Amino acid sequence: MGRFDGRVMLVTGGAKGLGKAIAKRLATDGAQVAIIDLVAADEAVSEIQSAGGMAEAFLGDVTSETAMETALQQIDARFGKLDVLVNNAGILSPRKAWNVWTQDEIRKFVDINFFGYWITAKYAYPLLKKVEHPRIVNIASRTFFMGNPGQLPYVAAKGAVQGLTWCLARELGDEGITVNAVMPGMVETPGTAQYNQEEAYNRVMNNQAIKQRVLPEDLADLVAFVASDDAKMITGQTFICDGGGYLH
Repeated sequence: MGRFDGRVMLVTGGAKGLGKAIAKRLATDGAQVAIIDLVAADEAVSEIQSAGGMAEAFLGDVTSETAMETALQQIDARFGKLDVLVNNAGILSPRKAWNVWTQDEIRKFVDINFFGYWITAKYAYPLLKKVEHPRIVNIASRTFFMGNPGQLPYVAAKGAVQGLTWCLARELGDEGITVNAVMPGMVETPGTAQYNQEEAYNRVMNNQAIKQRVLPEDLADLVAFVASDDAKMITGQTFICDGGGYLH
């Protein structure tokens, strides 16, 4: 028996990286996992199923209301409900000076990293209302607190995710829907590896209280807690999983 037996959980951007680790962790606890991604999530689904878990993949662009409405309708037809939404799909940024970025470049980060969360929540909402303990977990970023130089579009969009988390927690609280944000430290994934060398991960690790690399699985463990019944009275909160790198 797993603590998520009988529950349906959606992870956006679950084909690889943090999303894949989260999907696998939730499935390990018995959840039926739906993955929405722009690319096929066959590998993630296969790994979950090979381990005895349940997962299905759906194609969808989180920036498109039409696409996400269709994807959530497919999930509704397949499962009939949704217990947990994990908003994870997003993109990272290279580093450029604040006044070098173009408006179109910044808009892309806002569209994916913020509007993608809002759109998915909007169309997941009718399914979440069907269940007893619905959860929304937003993957945010500690860069919102740190103001990382050169990453203005990413930091600003993730700041909007923090605002979304607080507002939804207030607006959905009367319906029993908890909404929280989780923030990873610098985790090596295919996305972060595009813009960082090995030395960067070591430098961040050496500034942590716990001098070990933060792994995707560490954040996935935190998501599993926030999605569980143990967190039933926790909402509108932000949790950082970074080995004590940023203390606040």
